[in-house]
Amino acid sequence: MRIVHIITRLIVGGAQENTILTCEGLAERGHEVFLWAGPTTGPEGSLVERARGGAYRYEEFPDLIRAVSPWHDFRARRILRQRLDELKPDVVHTHSSKAGVLGRLAAHQARVPRIVHTIHGMSFNRTQGPFTRAAYAAAERYCARRCHKIVSVADEMTRQARAAGIGQPAQYVTVRSGIVTADFDPARFDPPESRRAFGLPHDRILVASVARLFKNKGYDELLDIMQQAVAADPRLHFVWIGDGAGRAFYEGELARRGLRDRTSLTGLIPPEKIPQLLAGIDILLHTSRWEGLPRAVVQALLMEKPAISFAIDGAPEVIISGQTGFTAPLDDVAGMTQAVLNLARDSDLRLRMGTAGRQKCLAEFDHRRMVDRLERLYTELPGR
Repeated sequence: MRIVHIITRLIVGGAQENTILTCEGLAERGHEVFLWAGPTTGPEGSLVERARGGAYRYEEFPDLIRAVSPWHDFRARRILRQRLDELKPDVVHTHSSKAGVLGRLAAHQARVPRIVHTIHGMSFNRTQGPFTRAAYAAAERYCARRCHKIVSVADEMTRQARAAGIGQPAQYVTVRSGIVTADFDPARFDPPESRRAFGLPHDRILVASVARLFKNKGYDELLDIMQQAVAADPRLHFVWIGDGAGRAFYEGELARRGLRDRTSLTGLIPPEKIPQLLAGIDILLHTSRWEGLPRAVVQALLMEKPAISFAIDGAPEVIISGQTGFTAPLDDVAGMTQAVLNLARDSDLRLRMGTAGRQKCLAEFDHRRMVDRLERLYTELPGR
């Protein structure tokens, strides 16, 4: 098949890694694969070089920008339509909010026979104002009528979309976001060696967060949790893995709260280095206020590290509270803090939860399973 994947930008992120793994897997199976994206800018890192080196064709569309811009959006849709008319693909598969709207509209106008969209995280969510949520939900309803299948990375994404009147039940299928599970094998690493990179005493309990440094990733709540937890257990040390536009502000907050010497900031880390860092930690703490299904949680569990998260979106589908980690209601800082303290004080509990988490994620999140299911989805869709 000739398959086109369209995504807004190729920053270092879950949706982007998912899309590249899909393109790589489909190309390995002999399909003619194209990956189209808008400009990739910002401090989050870039996967563009990986895309350019793939066994598929990568193309950048300058007008496919993330921000809403009527002029750029009109041009992007028109150019996508022209390229699809020329290419005549069998499948167009869109990802992310902006590319999901413009890509589906262009594919529908170009009469592409199979149009698929993945919800990696809802385009309208609790971090936005009511007008923005209503506008994005209306756009999603309109575009759902112009595609054939909607892939959700978590069952909760389907529930939220259907509650907003988006699409029909038969359009939805859940396909977990794939990870190269062989890369996240704890047997590949020596935990004491990985911990030495932080230059800390051996008795410290390392609690890591893997997220871009901006507000909606829950750093305000994370700071509150850290402050309470450190006061109760001085062995705790926090590791922030990632970078972003909010770094200077949050560094200032760490200093103001007296937490700077209790926190290691790694900055931007190449994706291939993440497994080694996770090998050296004890607990993964995820405080995002909006997520599809948190990829960092899956990666930590694969490395046999228990995870803690707010019980939102797809998180409870992988963190089974009391089995693979703990969840707490959104904004329940006290509950999250207690979960950190419970795990910090019980190494056997950490081991049991980490082991259970790895077994669960091996069964559900291998990238080959994801590619199998998507390839089957494409082939079973009748050309329309």
